[in-house]
Formats: sequence, C-alpha cells, structure tokens
Amino acid sequence: MIFPLGDFHFPDAASRLYPHTAQRPWVLEIGFGDGRFWPHHAADFAEPPNYLGVELSGVSLLKAQRRLKAAGLDNAILTKLPADVLLREVVPHGGLDRIVVNFPDPWPKAGHLDHRLLRAPFFSLAASRLKAGGAVLLTTDHDEYFEFACQAARDSGVMTVDLADPPPAALETKYALKWRDLGLAPQHARFTPTAHPDVPHGDIHPYPEDPAHVPHAILSLPATFTPAAPGQPFEKRTARAGGWTVILLDLYASLRVGGWVALAHVVEGELTQEVLVGITAREDGSHLVRLAKFGGPIITPGVKAAVGAVTDWLEERGGQVTHRGY
Repeated sequence: MIFPLGDFHFPDAASRLYPHTAQRPWVLEIGFGDGRFWPHHAADFAEPPNYLGVELSGVSLLKAQRRLKAAGLDNAILTKLPADVLLREVVPHGGLDRIVVNFPDPWPKAGHLDHRLLRAPFFSLAASRLKAGGAVLLTTDHDEYFEFACQAARDSGVMTVDLADPPPAALETKYALKWRDLGLAPQHARFTPTAHPDVPHGDIHPYPEDPAHVPHAILSLPATFTPAAPGQPFEKRTARAGGWTVILLDLYASLRVGGWVALAHVVEGELTQEVLVGITAREDGSHLVRLAKFGGPIITPGVKAAVGAVTDWLEERGGQVTHRGY
C-alpha cells in the first residue's frame, strides 16, 4: 500500500496503520530501492513484522509495491518522502523495533557531507523512536561512509556500535549483488540505543475536516482590483522566516467568477510541498483566501505562511483584511 504524506497522522500509531497485525514488531526500512530486501527478510519470521518503507524514487516505489504484493506482504506501507521527515513526524516515540538502512547514498564529495543520512542528529532521532532493545542496522559497501556512520553514532552519545555480518537478506539487494559481482564485500553494523532522548515532533497536522480550521483569511478587495497588469506575467515573490521559505510561483484564474488560485512552493528543511491557495469571492462582496485541499497538503508553519503571503500580496494591492485564521 502506498501512502502520500497526507494519509498519515502526526504522529501515527501501529494500531491505526496495521489494524489487523498491530501486535507484531514494526520495522522501518530507509531507502528500500526496488524492494528486494523485505520479502527475503520477512521470510525469516514466523509472522512478517509490520513494515514501513521510505524512498525518494517514484520508480522504485512502484517496483517495490509490485514486489511486496507478489510476496503476499499485505501489512506493508510504502511512501515517497525524505526519511528524516517520516521518522520525526510520523513515527511515535518508542514505536519501532528496528530501522534498516541498506547501501545508503554515501554523498562522497567533501562539500556534500551534510546530505548524509547517518549523522549524529539522525542517531538521536532514531534512538527516540526505537523501543527498548531496538536497533538501527546498517549495511554498506562504502568503507569511508561506514567509518563515518560508526563515529557519528558514537558522537551522538546515545548509541553503542557492534560490528557483525550482514543479514542474508541485505545481500540480495540490487547494490549488494552489484558489488558482489565486482568482488567487493559489504560491512555491517548494529547501533543499539543506550538512551531514548525526547526528540519532539514538529508542528504539522493533516488537512482539517472542519473548514473553520483550514488556514484562511477574509478581506475586501477594491472594485478596480486586477491580479496583474493586462498582458503582464505574474511576478514571483519569496518570503522567508522561522525555518521556512515560501515562493509564490504563479496565479491562475479559477472557474468561479472573480476568483483566482495561487501556486506556492513551500520548503521547510527536508520537507517540500507545492500548495494551492484559493482566492474566492463571497456573497457579501468580500473574498476568502484559503488553502486548497487539492494534493493532500499537510498543515505546517510554512504552509500557513503561504496563505499569509497571498494575503499580504492582496493587501499590497489595496485589500483590507478583516480576519486572519492562520
């Protein structure tokens, strides 16, 4: 089953995601590629654990979905997201039994080290989301990254590092087979928490069912209002503050008379969303500025700021705001 981000709760629970198997262990695989690891690894258990897989490649997502379906693994959820977003926002404290990372991108250039997943902040986050006795399992062919990750785990102050042979299933993945054919052997480490720090979830929420809670504003526009000079393209604008960046990319006329839709690009750390903000005429002559549900956006400080950016833009063109709900 494939979940977009908006299908999750923040945080979520195994009892909701896996209602028929909630009592089983819960495993997160980060960067599952084409999905070869999990069918092999799940076969080692009398009952397949609940599986949550995260990947950035849409093509890999579809390949893995077909592979897991063919293996009859119906308690598996796949999603296309940055791993730290999923781990921080979706997984509850002490929710996971295991986190598996097979052949992560080593980002080998010196200027790209900050892109590596397995740094000290990740290990602190992972320790907060693992149960007592849980562990992070790393298998990689990249010796320098392996040493880097082991040192980062030690530097986090919340992990022990144990070297061992990789689980057999890790040797069946696409990259393991590639490096085996070249005569190279992967390395494996098990990182076990010595403490479970309280790493908080962020301030994000699903799109609310109650329209009153959708980020919005109400304002009156001058009778002469036009979104742009005739024949002139929409001029992009950028707003930044508090860890978010909002870029208003374009404005479109809506199907409703006197209405428009603004397209906003919202960046908050590793999380990026493109959202639509509607500008709709109301019966009393005012206009409603409101985040659209299209695309299943999640409500974050940056998304609220996108509604605010559209409202500010309208104010600059003579709009008078009577209510802000964001």
